[in-house]
Amino acid sequence: MIQTFLPSDRVARALTLSTMAFALSSGVFYAVSTLYFTFVIGLGVTTVGLGLGIAGATGVLAAYGGGWLADRVGAHRVQTVATALNGVALLAYSFVSDAVAFTLIACLAVIMRSVGSSSKQAMLARWYLGPERVQVRARMRVVTNVFIGLGTGAAAVALLIGTAAAYRVAMLAAGVLLVVAAVPLAALGRRVPELAARMTAVRERAEPGGPSPLRDRTYVASVACNAVVAMHFGLLTVGMPLWVATTGAPVAIVSVLLVLNTVAVAALQVRASRGTDDVRKAGLTVRRASWLLAIACGLYALAGYGSAIVACALLVLAASAHTLGEILGEAGGWGMAFELADQRSAGAYQGLSQAGYAIAAMLSPILATTALQHGTGGWLGLAALFVLAGTGAAAVARHAAARTDRLEARRRASPSPARTK
Repeated sequence: MIQTFLPSDRVARALTLSTMAFALSSGVFYAVSTLYFTFVIGLGVTTVGLGLGIAGATGVLAAYGGGWLADRVGAHRVQTVATALNGVALLAYSFVSDAVAFTLIACLAVIMRSVGSSSKQAMLARWYLGPERVQVRARMRVVTNVFIGLGTGAAAVALLIGTAAAYRVAMLAAGVLLVVAAVPLAALGRRVPELAARMTAVRERAEPGGPSPLRDRTYVASVACNAVVAMHFGLLTVGMPLWVATTGAPVAIVSVLLVLNTVAVAALQVRASRGTDDVRKAGLTVRRASWLLAIACGLYALAGYGSAIVACALLVLAASAHTLGEILGEAGGWGMAFELADQRSAGAYQGLSQAGYAIAAMLSPILATTALQHGTGGWLGLAALFVLAGTGAAAVARHAAARTDRLEARRRASPSPARTK
């Protein structure tokens, strides 16, 4: 656990410290932003939704662009600038007074967030190899969950006070924390020469100018399948709370289910990620995740037919299956994103992967609310969608691994120059 929050490796430590500040900022922002936009600025709910929707669309393109840029100017440089500008965007919300300014700043914030996310993935892809990449990514996700929870708890002070001034202070704090998150990354840039000897092998494999991931049908198929599986995030944050309100369970159980999710991710994510640097295992892990998500959908649906006690029990079981599916889905998705990528264009490949997640984040609330309108039928439809996507991911991974095996067999069978002399 100490290695998770204070790793000995300098690159991992810089990323972890940055992630801590970033996650604290995110926790504060998630808790107070909607009330700040509506109560303090005075924007309508529809206006806020439309502005954030436009911003989300720009984030999809920015995710790929961030990876492409990371290949050319350096992943840690891109991440440093993007994180700092994201903080500046949050600070700029303090000066918003109309819908146009709000939308423009929201676009800047989401674009920088997407660019930062892609460059972080590219940084992991360039600086680490094999199982180490997935392990570092898993530890960072644990850190993210824990510190988002801490940030949300800190924001409760502003929510309890409930004044415009309290919300403004919370938003300013979120912006300052993001600027602080850029500091460890900027400091890392000065230490990179010290790590040159260790990373020689990585740099030899990661020279820019490689193929475009958009022409790699295997990778595009992998991104598409994992993006569909990743739509479960919207189900957890939007669909599940809305569904609970229609069951016999008390609405307060939503908080219990979210805490359960956070604790389970912190406890199990690193362990679940072991071995997913193997493409076949990564695909199978995503398929297992899809079945768990399908089971969760079925349990959520059944919760709508029981008494309060039965509904609570079913919701806990559903959230447990949902969380395990989330953990496995993330682990397998990371493995496929890293191992199927061409290292010559590591940034562009990771950018495309993050673009898939951005599309999932944009569409999943719509999918979740639409499914809920159809009750049990909607839940069963979601279950089938998850299973199809997970099965597709496993098939893509199996095909890619078989192709690699064939190429390796041909290489071994071909005569070496020494034999032909």
